[in-house]
Amino acid sequence: MVYPSAPWTLYGRALQTLQLVEIEQARPLIPPELQIISVWPGKTIGGVYLASYGPGSVLEYNELIVVPALVNYSGKIGFWISHIYVDNPDSVAGGREIWGLPKELAEFDWKQGKQGQIVVRQSARQLCSFYYAQQTWGWRQQFTVPSFSALGTDLLSFQGRVKSRVGLTSARLKVPVESPFAGLIGQPWLTISCQALTMTAHAPERVGQCDRPRSSVKVSR
Repeated sequence: MVYPSAPWTLYGRALQTLQLVEIEQARPLIPPELQIISVWPGKTIGGVYLASYGPGSVLEYNELIVVPALVNYSGKIGFWISHIYVDNPDSVAGGREIWGLPKELAEFDWKQGKQGQIVVRQSARQLCSFYYAQQTWGWRQQFTVPSFSALGTDLLSFQGRVKSRVGLTSARLKVPVESPFAGLIGQPWLTISCQALTMTAHAPERVGQCDRPRSSVKVSR
């Protein structure tokens, strides 16, 4: 596969949800070296990120990211990515080999209208469907999203820098029982719409070591 070196700059649109996640549900998916941050008794913050990157991007593709927890490692705070799906093989290769992200191929179906819909599938298996109200307003914002990943036994930290017109919207998430992350992520309590998005994923840095590689433990439900 041919993919660009980091950083990757991507242009398009995205939706980001925030959900409360049971810490005991998230724990099997996260290296034990990372401390899960509790924001409510027994709960951490997670979410789902859906994006479409178009013309001008280093690669054009759609993306689904599942975040089960906000974590801490040696004073560094960031999000752990447990599942990530794209529809470009070069993005799969680059994500795995540069950032240690467990990218897999999937199919994306975006439908526009007064209520938008995004359906993500892997062949006959549906991963999730997402329904959202179209954003009609927003403020231009800049922010940084810190994240952790693992490449082999190396624990990595990296940042995504975002510039976008940001607004709040309403959304509903449906995750079928056959989905690998069923039972992990509930309904959003906050959904952010990002239009005219510029996102730069910077090269990772090694911050530590994991005693074991990424877990493939299935979420209990």
